[in-house]
Amino acid sequence: MAQQPTSQSVSMQGKTVVVTGATRGIGFETTRGLAALGARVVMISRDARRTEEQAAVIRTATGNTAVETLQADLSVQADVRRVAGEILDRCPRIDVLVNNAGAVFSSRKETVDGLEMTFALNHMNYFLLTNLLLDRLKASAPARIVNVASAAHTMGKIKFDDLQHARSYSGFSAYGDSKLMNILFTYELSRRLSGTGVTANCLHPGFVASGFGKNDSPLMKAGIALMRPFQISAVKGAQTSIYLASSPDVEGVTGKYFSNRRAVDSNKASYDIATAQRLWEETARIVGLPAESGAAVG
Repeated sequence: MAQQPTSQSVSMQGKTVVVTGATRGIGFETTRGLAALGARVVMISRDARRTEEQAAVIRTATGNTAVETLQADLSVQADVRRVAGEILDRCPRIDVLVNNAGAVFSSRKETVDGLEMTFALNHMNYFLLTNLLLDRLKASAPARIVNVASAAHTMGKIKFDDLQHARSYSGFSAYGDSKLMNILFTYELSRRLSGTGVTANCLHPGFVASGFGKNDSPLMKAGIALMRPFQISAVKGAQTSIYLASSPDVEGVTGKYFSNRRAVDSNKASYDIATAQRLWEETARIVGLPAESGAAVG
């Protein structure tokens, strides 16, 4: 079972948490850890049967029956919109949103929306789901948004003339770009949420031993296998997500990048406000949201 992020006095009783990509790896362990702290947790994943099976495992392991499931392919905008509506119907309040779903793809693929898959799942999903739930998060304040990024953002670049790698594609390059987008999104979101009581932070979970990349090409699987000696357990990888979702130590802390439960510096490019604002505006245009979405109230 995932260890609690601080002392035994930490409790999530009465809190509602939404976790995406919740059936494997750090998503599963984050869900289990927060359920162990007493939270009502809504698990979102693509495979409905697997999600319910994993929810049953968590209910048994933690004794917490308030573990619920929803199905959605978060690379598809219609699914993101549908599941956001289902969350709003089920949850009168949302105390924490953990954006965790993501993947790496060795070859370029497009979604049903005509978007490059890495861009759609790793970045667009975070942006769209968060904005669709934002009014509920504000109404539930103090509330938290936790975005799982990666140290891979250090190899990322934001190329506005080729955001979706249409001209040239590398799986790891597209992944690094998407993780830099996660951090730029988090920082811009934090600025827009100033004064609302909703915080937004992101994190590097570590190189976690999970199912990540194992359903892709033999070359991708072989590359990940070579790095296996450097991997950490999913339980350990989930600790920073659990910490940011639950710990009183970070109450009111926003616009930060964490690793090993500590705020650290992300790379220089991630602090470029003009890039963050332009990325926000371009993403909003693609998903059909107003560019001022996420703006502070008042």
